[in-house]
Amino acid sequence: MTTIPNDPVMLLSFVNTQLRDNYSSLEEFIFAYQCDREELEAKLKSIDYEYNKELNKFV
Repeated sequence: MTTIPNDPVMLLSFVNTQLRDNYSSLEEFIFAYQCDREELEAKLKSIDYEYNKELNKFV
């Protein structure tokens, strides 16, 4: 299994690419990678990005 990046900027790129190419929702991504949603969202919020469900990406 691929390791999720720890750096917030790299994480943003990784998650948005995965959402665009492989997962139709953040819930599917969280399930597939078995990561903590609150931790993931907090890390991306630290660089001013939040999940947009309609766009299925962090903006």
